[in-house]
Amino acid sequence: MSIVAAGPTRPSTTPAGKGVGPLLRGWREQRRVSQLELALRADSSARHISFIETGRSRPSEEMVLRLAEHLDVPVRERNALLLAAGYAPHYPETPLDDPSMDALRQGMERLIQGYEPYPALVVDATYTVLAANRGITMLLEGVSESLLTPPLNAMRLTLHPEGLAPRIRNHREWRDHLLAQMERQIALDRSEPLRALHEEVAAYPVPEQEQAGELDGGVEPVPYFALPLQIEHGGRVLSFISSISTFNTPMDVTVAELAIETFLPADPATVKYLQSLVS
Repeated sequence: MSIVAAGPTRPSTTPAGKGVGPLLRGWREQRRVSQLELALRADSSARHISFIETGRSRPSEEMVLRLAEHLDVPVRERNALLLAAGYAPHYPETPLDDPSMDALRQGMERLIQGYEPYPALVVDATYTVLAANRGITMLLEGVSESLLTPPLNAMRLTLHPEGLAPRIRNHREWRDHLLAQMERQIALDRSEPLRALHEEVAAYPVPEQEQAGELDGGVEPVPYFALPLQIEHGGRVLSFISSISTFNTPMDVTVAELAIETFLPADPATVKYLQSLVS
């Protein structure tokens, strides 16, 4: 599947109309960092940090970026802080279908295609699927057509009762893992679209067979080194370990919000079955 643009730009979640001082204080308090600790990190003084937060001092563009970096503020929200301080955004947000992104798109496509027959996909900050290889397509067999209408969303596909959920043998554990993952992201990014998605998928009913406690048997015990995704396919139970990769030091909002998720076979039986599909 070729990489596609994610659609409309996701707005910043930084409240409009607030000065940069209260916004920086909000991020500092959320990160549980004292003014003194932040000052030491940013090579400043607690007095200067206090003056910035109360509006008595206007920080330079460099200082806004430096404080945002030490507070691990997401790239999108760093632009919002700059705007609140009266400066132009520092980081561009380039659509994935822009010609300047050709190398990035082609590189990610080669990566996930080269990972076949094992599943791999590319998602954005709200789990919209931007690209997927044939390993993912294989797992989606039998999923409701309504969930396969673009834009696809990885969380809906996984947890919806008409998606993969009925075939996930350890659904409760995997569901708890995904919800906790989203909660950590919400705490870090303060993303309202992600919060709305979390509320939606958390409300999905669990499969009836899980409620009846019928999914515990039939899976050969294996000493997994991480929580596996155990999913039925073609009369077999396949086991995968998920790994998520992001770009180091992104200089573009779009790139900062991309994630490549790959699924490593977690047992010999899964390896043997997937290899048989391409032999």
